[in-house]
Amino acid sequence: MTAAVAAPLRLTWVQPEDLIGHELRQLALEGRDVSALERRWLAAGGHLAPDRAGASAGPATPELRRLATELLDEAAAISAPAALEQIRTKFGCGGPGAKPPVSGRGGTGEEETPPTHLHALHAAWLGRAAGCLLGKPVEKLPLQGIRQLARAAGNWPLRTWFTERGVPADLKATYPWNRRSATTSLAENINGMPEDDDLNYPLLGLLLLQRHGKTFTTADVAKLWLDELPAGRTFTAERIAYRNLLDGIEPPHTARHRNPFREWIGALIRADLHGWTNPGQPERAAAQARRDAELTHTGNGVHGAEFIAAVIAEAATGADVHQAIGAGLEAVPEDTHLYRAIAHARQLAYVIKDFDEIVDVLHQVHAEHHWVHVIPNTAAITAALLHADGDFTATITRAVSAGWDTDSNGATAGSIAGLIAGHPDRIPAQWTDPLRNHLSTTVAGFDGIGFDTLAQLTFREAARS
Repeated sequence: MTAAVAAPLRLTWVQPEDLIGHELRQLALEGRDVSALERRWLAAGGHLAPDRAGASAGPATPELRRLATELLDEAAAISAPAALEQIRTKFGCGGPGAKPPVSGRGGTGEEETPPTHLHALHAAWLGRAAGCLLGKPVEKLPLQGIRQLARAAGNWPLRTWFTERGVPADLKATYPWNRRSATTSLAENINGMPEDDDLNYPLLGLLLLQRHGKTFTTADVAKLWLDELPAGRTFTAERIAYRNLLDGIEPPHTARHRNPFREWIGALIRADLHGWTNPGQPERAAAQARRDAELTHTGNGVHGAEFIAAVIAEAATGADVHQAIGAGLEAVPEDTHLYRAIAHARQLAYVIKDFDEIVDVLHQVHAEHHWVHVIPNTAAITAALLHADGDFTATITRAVSAGWDTDSNGATAGSIAGLIAGHPDRIPAQWTDPLRNHLSTTVAGFDGIGFDTLAQLTFREAARS
């Protein structure tokens, strides 16, 4: 009897032969000349970065993997030598490990959190879950696939959950649902909120504040992850930073060392707790988000987290979405690619009536970016929020129908739209009833928790000075 040959383990987001392609792409986006490195890599038989998957199909030879590692180190020298120190918030608290401002708008930092914020937090948690769940089945699919699947089911423009009903088999074969989500995230099988990193990170943020308060450091974030976050539940920049921690590299260098994902969306999806717990204090929210983000991200990756945290903090005051986006932009330096992308998306939302047309323009403008990069995704979130003008259903359906990182964008947009709604009863039941007030997670102590309980725990941290 012949023994079966085991398939090689292809761990995603860490193989040097895949990282180098992403690093070359990121450096090019930063305006660096990588032509010589790219020629050497391709001449040796290397490949460009996988378009959508986290790893290429097969392992590289030892020689090719060794070259990839060498090129990653050479690429680090091409980056600006003071890159870690050049990230600055417009609020003026710069540099890794910087402490937060005393307060956001000239206050004492001890402003009382209004009781109504508890209901708004409940709606925000529900909104984050619903938006994430809506986007899960089509994560990683190209824009045309999302549109065709929804149209086949009579659900375009998108207005409710994705479904297999009415979708031809050949279309599903061309654009298959996300493998991990198809059994838990379609209209016919939703039964509570399944686990997702877009919900795991707010849970970790809650633990962070419970243990260390609002003056936590980036090192506190690192220690929490090592204690509470399974490595297999991390992706892209978070997985690289986790590996770097295990290799003895300390923050903030964890964000830079062989990390081509340093300007992707991972820090942005961790920002909600920092906004939720600083209502009316966008500066404080952005400062917290920054210290969290610096474990894994640099540059625009950090600014994306600051932007969302500030938007949420402003929205928590009862401000409309337009005021909230304006407050968020105050956290982003005007000379960055991210600022220009947000401003452009805002302009499109105000002058173009058809949202599909807005999306087409965004995809044309940001075609050179990976689908998980922070710049196109923040633009999509911005356009969806402003075009929907506070309507919850319109917000999450627009965010997901824009493509790219659909579950993350739906989650962030849903969080903000829920917060603006101000109360769970103001979110249509079609989005909240299937959640069954039940969240699944591998973050210890939270599996099966209800969103009402999460709102109470978050409110407690918001009320702490």
